[in-house]
Amino acid sequence: MLRFFRSVTLCITFISLFGCQTLHKRNSLYQQFGGQAKIEHVIDAFILRIGANSQIIHYFSDSNISHFRAGFINHMCALLEGPCEYNSDSMVQIHTGMNINERDFNLVVELFINAMTDAHIPYQIQNKVLAKLAPLRSEIIEV
Repeated sequence: MLRFFRSVTLCITFISLFGCQTLHKRNSLYQQFGGQAKIEHVIDAFILRIGANSQIIHYFSDSNISHFRAGFINHMCALLEGPCEYNSDSMVQIHTGMNINERDFNLVVELFINAMTDAHIPYQIQNKVLAKLAPLRSEIIEV
């Protein structure tokens, strides 16, 4: 009888642990955002907005856009708790010497918000994404 209860307890524990992990992955910000395809869609729209903005485009004049796209997609995937790991340069390394001022930084954030809005990302999810990105601000402005 004791063996039976141990087996049942072990099964319940196993189901609880792995069931909760599955639930967590389904409810991760990555999933709420729409997964990899939606991240790629938003980043592509964001890049088009940057390219069309005369105030911002000069920051990207020496950039490899394909490299930027791939890095930003990977960074977003990791930041949103997706299945990616971001192992590239830090935000400070990337932005040092670019002298990005607060006004231009805010404009880039606005372009990103507009890209998310156009992709039908709910405002509640946008706010969660922006909360994840906000701590990076000091690593980007005037470094």
